[in-house]
Amino acid sequence: MNINDYLIDQNGKDWAAFLRDWMPPLPSNFTLWLVNRFGDAFVVSDDDGSVHMLDVGAGTLTRVAENRSHFADLLDTDDNAHNWLMIPLVDECQNAGMSLGPSQCYGFKIPPVLGGKYEPANVEPTDLAVHYSLLADIYKQTKGLPDGTPIKAVVVE
Repeated sequence: MNINDYLIDQNGKDWAAFLRDWMPPLPSNFTLWLVNRFGDAFVVSDDDGSVHMLDVGAGTLTRVAENRSHFADLLDTDDNAHNWLMIPLVDECQNAGMSLGPSQCYGFKIPPVLGGKYEPANVEPTDLAVHYSLLADIYKQTKGLPDGTPIKAVVVE
């Protein structure tokens, strides 16, 4: 496996603009490290070097490793690579003929936080700016709700 087959090339993209609406839950001081093909960002805290995963589809920030080296070790453990990089779903999307342009990621037609499924039928290539903005709006409107709360409408600004 080549990890780069499951990551977005960060060069030439305005990541500060993409992630602006995700602060919080992102820490106030961090370094963007990796971004998987679904736009989930792996950031390194500038305070303690810990690695966190911003899952934009689910609207969660999770500390996944003590530091970059620990992350690399954990990536080879259990199903972490499959889960963090979404390897099976990326492979299914590619096998279904979905390719990404230079400013795109895979996006969910119905985000997981709203009950969308992790399957190719619920995925489409999406502009990165639209992806982060839309999901941040949904995150802000749903972040305080208990799991399982029925959602009748989400306002997209």
